[in-house]
Formats: sequence, structure tokens, C-alpha cells
Amino acid sequence: MKPTRFETAIALIDKANSEDINTYDVAGIQYPKELLYSQRMTRKLLQFKPDASKALQIAARAQHICRWKIARDEYPMDRVGYLKWRETLKKMHADLTEDILRQVGYDDIFVDRIRKIILKKLIKKNEESQALEDTICLVFLDYYFEEFAEKHPDEKVIDILQKTWVKMSEDGQKEALKLNFSEKSLALVKQAIS
Repeated sequence: MKPTRFETAIALIDKANSEDINTYDVAGIQYPKELLYSQRMTRKLLQFKPDASKALQIAARAQHICRWKIARDEYPMDRVGYLKWRETLKKMHADLTEDILRQVGYDDIFVDRIRKIILKKLIKKNEESQALEDTICLVFLDYYFEEFAEKHPDEKVIDILQKTWVKMSEDGQKEALKLNFSEKSLALVKQAIS
């Protein structure tokens, strides 16, 4: 049976992310970093929002598409440089995703909807953009937080947790509290949100 447009789009996003030269180790196996991240985004989105639209699923899968192509050190290593880098990345992610969606035959309305989700337009008013933001935060907390917390002083970790927490919806926050944190990490989370 011929794959659907949705399946083809996901496969093309995965193909692009499989080219990541950066790897991430999971149980002794090296994975292309952004491919692993995109698969984790899909898994977490479907746990959090099992009825997520195809548009939201594509946006989640493509949220970091080819992220390695624009290095952080190409921008000043200050807050302004960081924000400029992030905005440039979001635009690239949206553009690359649009190219894939047009290649597989999606219409302008669907493409524009996904662009808005990836660019996080009207995040507090657009349910799908907020669901993407919640999923990003949940993936960080579930898969990357423990490693982050080990590398940084508690004050910085608490600051990042507080910034993460305010980005999330109430549903996202409730979902985050269900995650399986270590004892130390749970204490930091509780301290951050109290």
C-alpha cells in the first residue's frame, strides 16, 4: 500500500534529521541527535495529546529539523545573540518543513498552519502552538533534565526550571509532575515551582 502524505512527510523529516553528524548515546547506542530528539517529540506528544492533529504531529517531528546546520557559535555569546540564533533556527525549521510539505502535496492552508505552530505564533492563543511548547518542555524534563542538572549549579537549574514552567500550560505542568524524576531532581522541581 502506498504511504500517505503524512507518512511520507514524517519519513522525509526523519531522513533529513538522520544526516545529523552530532550523536547522542542511549544505552551504548549512538543515534543522530536530532533524529532521536524528533522521535522523542512524537512519542511525548502522543502521550500528552493522544488526539493531536496531523499538523501538530508534523510540527513536533520537524521542530528541530536540521538544527545542526546553524551553530550557536555563529552568533554573539550573549542573550541577544542567543535569541537571534533561536529566531533564525525557527525560521529555518519552518522553511525546511514547508519544502517537505509542498513536495508531498499539502495545500497552502495546511502548510501555513504548520508554519505558525513551528514559529509559535500567538502561542497563548493558539492551542497547537501551546501544545508544541508543552511537548518541548516535557521532552526536556523527561529526557535531558537530569543530565543538565548534573552539569550546573542548583541556582541555575532552578532558574531554568522556573523559565520552563511559565512556558507551559496548566495541562503541561500537570503532565510534568507525573514524570519519573530522581529524588534530587524532584526536590529541585518542587523548589522551582513553590
